[in-house]
Amino acid sequence: MLGIREMKALIVFATRYGATALTSQEIAKTLREENFEVKVIDAKKEKVKDISEFELVIVGGGLKMGKWTKESDEFLKNFQKELAQKKLAIFVSSAMKSLFERQGKTEDFQKIKKTHLEDAASMYQLHPIALGLFGGVWDKNKMGLIFRRTLDTLMKQFEEAGFNETSPGLIDTRDIEEIRKWTKELTIKALQ
Repeated sequence: MLGIREMKALIVFATRYGATALTSQEIAKTLREENFEVKVIDAKKEKVKDISEFELVIVGGGLKMGKWTKESDEFLKNFQKELAQKKLAIFVSSAMKSLFERQGKTEDFQKIKKTHLEDAASMYQLHPIALGLFGGVWDKNKMGLIFRRTLDTLMKQFEEAGFNETSPGLIDTRDIEEIRKWTKELTIKALQ
């Protein structure tokens, strides 16, 4: 255990196909192993009214067509003054991140990080202690027709990069060990 006392942490997330929810659960599990008291809120299902009791706030969102899930973005906007006074971490889930990594497209990977993490934080004058960019999940069974067709054209690239459907219509590009490592590094920064 890293902390002598329990630090209160809040994880607020919004997800489209489940990756950000699953990532949030893994972050919460790792934080609890490190003696943090953790509350997890799905911003699509529950409105956050007050964050004053939390010392660490983690905000997660998924990316689709180059945009954050709106509930995560709204949380950052609505609580920007309070978040500026907290230890804050931000992460996004993106299946394209994993594809770009495997394809060696460093420039595209860095663009996701800058646009959807660094720029998102600076837009609200926030200074997170950690930024996380993790793989995502695409579930064709939950997508609209147009996006399914877009994904059909990318499927060959995912297969060539070593990603296969984990169940019919589902591609999961998350790396659980990467998420756990990031969270453990976050706990050290949060306790400083």
